[in-house]
Amino acid sequence: MTHDHDVVLRPTAAQTEAALNPPPGRTGGDLVVETLQGLGATTVFGLPGQHALGMFDALRRSSLTYVGLRVENNAGFAADAYGRITGEVAPLLLSTGPGALMSLAALQEAAAGSAPVLAISSQVPTPGLGGGRHGYLHELRDQQASARHIVKSVHTARTASQIPSAIAAAWESALTVPHGPVWVEIPQDVLLAETLLPVVTAVDAFPEDIPPRPELTALAAHLLANAERPAIVAGGGVVRSDASGKLRALAERIDAPVVTTFGGKGAFPWDHPLSLQSWLEDRHTTDFLEDADVLLVVGSGLGELSSNYHTFAPRGRVIQIEADPGKLESNHPGIGIHADARLALSALLETVDERSDATAPERVRALLAAVRERIDAQDLTLERSVLDAVRRALPDDAPSFWDMTILAYWAWSAFDARRPNTMHSAQGAGGLGYGFPAALGAAAADPGRPVLAVSGDGGAMYSIAELATAKQYELPVTWLIVDDGGYGILREYMTEAFGAATGTELSRPDFTVLAASFGVPAVRTTPERLSDDLAKALAEPGPSVVVLPALLRMFAPTHL
Repeated sequence: MTHDHDVVLRPTAAQTEAALNPPPGRTGGDLVVETLQGLGATTVFGLPGQHALGMFDALRRSSLTYVGLRVENNAGFAADAYGRITGEVAPLLLSTGPGALMSLAALQEAAAGSAPVLAISSQVPTPGLGGGRHGYLHELRDQQASARHIVKSVHTARTASQIPSAIAAAWESALTVPHGPVWVEIPQDVLLAETLLPVVTAVDAFPEDIPPRPELTALAAHLLANAERPAIVAGGGVVRSDASGKLRALAERIDAPVVTTFGGKGAFPWDHPLSLQSWLEDRHTTDFLEDADVLLVVGSGLGELSSNYHTFAPRGRVIQIEADPGKLESNHPGIGIHADARLALSALLETVDERSDATAPERVRALLAAVRERIDAQDLTLERSVLDAVRRALPDDAPSFWDMTILAYWAWSAFDARRPNTMHSAQGAGGLGYGFPAALGAAAADPGRPVLAVSGDGGAMYSIAELATAKQYELPVTWLIVDDGGYGILREYMTEAFGAATGTELSRPDFTVLAASFGVPAVRTTPERLSDDLAKALAEPGPSVVVLPALLRMFAPTHL
């Protein structure tokens, strides 16, 4: 019997001729870019360094579009956003040692946010691999060890012939759900050495699907159809698997209220009668979910932020659908279904019986009214007006990228993303500096629509150099900087905990003047003018900066 995977395609005469007579002057670096092209890559991010020059030289002989940032960590954030927006692998070219290490915080965020980033780093020459201490520039005892516990998989190519297979294996790993960052290392001498290998053409790297086990979805369908008070928590896995339509169909089939996590923003319509929105840092929502006799958790590990800082204690049955087996029942026991969210929701829709509950919309309205009443009592008019202004100015289909800043913390709970896969933040790993370089990556993926970045003045200084990148490539990113003179959220945390804040107050530049020095138009705004100024900036081509001097406060926590 002949199986499909046993079929060997015979090369054509033209292919044979091309293989026998490859173009002269090619190197290991060419094999890297040829493999990326063969896998379907169109855009790469990175920053050149001495050991990686073989890859960068090969870029000029390729059809790949290169977007170069000024700091490796920012290049990683840009690749992260490109991967989230497109669902495709985002190659990230790095140099050895300091360059490689500078990318790790961004790769941690990519891992937490399941972004398919393919980091390809140079290495010291081959004799230095394995810990040989030859004193090479950028030498580390074990470079890949620094990345191993951050990325999904690590691959090393020690010879030119290993390059295509190593990159293809990494590509497949990055796209296997849950998506995530991967790491490839290639020594400097391998990248620079001339090769007589044929030009790499099409490369196959197809990840395996992760379907649910049918006996588990049958049990889950039975429990949901017969529940008295079912509820659904929709996480980022729903967005990444493009399963928001199936989520809505299931919720309507069984009349189950849905809350979206901060990573799952947009997975369920904000104004739907069954939408609990995203108020997870609220005791009313926590109590509502605890009262569910069957709670379906899709694409979330119910981590710290999604569980109101681990104060959530479910009393009913928990059904958890999760592509990462390490997250199954990691915080709460239940029925763990290891599967891609889309495939599992499809299976549930095929088997679950309809369930009608006329009280569900009223219970949702009561919950949201209680949340509003709590917020109304805290005199937070400024904060709510600023967030409303951003929502009015931002086109529905325009992606937004939020740094770790007070306005973003508000947005997690209170911002209507309107569409799936349009709102992203660094809430996975929680590092500063994500918003602006990530927005640049999204703009590189689709230069035809505007992108919004939101930062505080502290986070903005992490990526201020990327104003040069934005201008160089004329990327349509509007950067809203909320300037409160320091690390605002840390100021609040420390003042509440210790009565005073230390190390949170910052000297900063005049951001409008600084942006203008890069050739980027900038405006200083007020809360009253913010919506108009943002809308105008977003409508103009190329990059822009809008600075809002404002001291925002967080709503009171309910987990303490």
